[in-house]
Amino acid sequence: MLLHNFTTRPMTIRNRLTWLFLGVVAVLLLAVMTTIYILQADYTNEEFHQRLRDRAEVTGYVFLEQDELRAEAFREFQRRYLRTLTGEVLQIYDDQLQPRFIEQDTRVAISDHILTRILTEKEVYFTLSGRQAIGLFYTDNQGQFIIVAAAQNHSGAARLEHLVMILAGIFVVSLVVIYVAGRVFAGKALAPIAAVNDQVDRITTQDLHLRVNEGVSHEQDEITRLARTFNRMLERLEDGFETQRTFVSNASHELRTPLTATIGELQVLLNRERDPAAYREGVASVLHELQQLKLLINNLLDLTQTTFDNTEDIRLDELLWEVREALAPDQRQRVHITLGTLPEEAEQLEIKGNRQLLSRALVNLLDNALKYSPENQPVEVQFNYQHGRRQIRVQDQGIGIGEKELPQIFQPFFRADNARAVTGHGVGLPLARKIIQLHGGELRVSSKLGAGTLAEVVF
Repeated sequence: MLLHNFTTRPMTIRNRLTWLFLGVVAVLLLAVMTTIYILQADYTNEEFHQRLRDRAEVTGYVFLEQDELRAEAFREFQRRYLRTLTGEVLQIYDDQLQPRFIEQDTRVAISDHILTRILTEKEVYFTLSGRQAIGLFYTDNQGQFIIVAAAQNHSGAARLEHLVMILAGIFVVSLVVIYVAGRVFAGKALAPIAAVNDQVDRITTQDLHLRVNEGVSHEQDEITRLARTFNRMLERLEDGFETQRTFVSNASHELRTPLTATIGELQVLLNRERDPAAYREGVASVLHELQQLKLLINNLLDLTQTTFDNTEDIRLDELLWEVREALAPDQRQRVHITLGTLPEEAEQLEIKGNRQLLSRALVNLLDNALKYSPENQPVEVQFNYQHGRRQIRVQDQGIGIGEKELPQIFQPFFRADNARAVTGHGVGLPLARKIIQLHGGELRVSSKLGAGTLAEVVF
């Protein structure tokens, strides 16, 4: 169980950064130290090769240039004046590959193949019975000779071994220091993120007004950008929650009003016996309230489920006249349609969409304009085509909307204070906007309190 818990424990960003940094530095250190070792090993071999060459040249000079020097005298000379190498072997061969001047060393056996190669290449480095060796071609007045010098590079191997120990120690100590330093620096680098995380963790749906401190990093870096992004997200969430609370509050009020009126009317009718006319009047009132409730529920369903699958080409100028004809006769006369600039080709007035939905949106705009305007005031509708933009303007001379309330008019169930005396639910304008946006258009509303409202639709 303990092993299972350990293996499934997630690794933190701090640990990942630390191990990643440690791995990168370890690879770099290993590459540098390997390079140092290879260079030192090459230098050690070159140095020893030079010593062997010097030894071979001295041997040739002593034996071949000083003709009377005997082998015993050379050994004495070597013992007194030359530093003997470990396992040293010195040999001289003539061009017939036979040993001369010095007795053949029994510790090594130099093959004829190597001696022939030395005669051909003049200078050859090779390995001989665990020893590094050099063979030189030497010409003297007595003839042509081959001088071989071989020895074991114990001092060089010891230096390389010592270097390996030093490098290994430096490598281990460096990794420990780098690991500790990496954790410290990673902790400091991630401290602002931890601070942002702690602040965000304390924010609940009841504290959406709180904001993350954007100065946790003291610099304009990614942490500051993260804090700003969180704050913008919190602003959107706060607006969304506020809109939702307003929607629920207004929807509850609008749904409760017709139900309360209906229940009250029925209670009054059942309170005592009445004549048929009173019953008919009461039932008509209940029917009116239930129709308003049905209209409200249908608007809610349309607002949440507005989609269209089947599309057709719709001429917007023709649709305007159809919408006007769909109004009640007494309201129809108040709607004045004016056609402004039109394109040369009628096809440019067409858009693809759902005729029924788009008619619903335009009916809602005209209905609002008529409903909030005095009965003796007309509603002006103007259609224009300019630079590929199809524009419908609906202007009324009604009660208008206050400057502070104007940004909220597209919230479902929102109704301005001066509009509460007029029958309505506050759903028509949001529904019209959604339908227009679904058709690729834009709905803009401008208004001034007491001076009317302009609704502008642009496709």
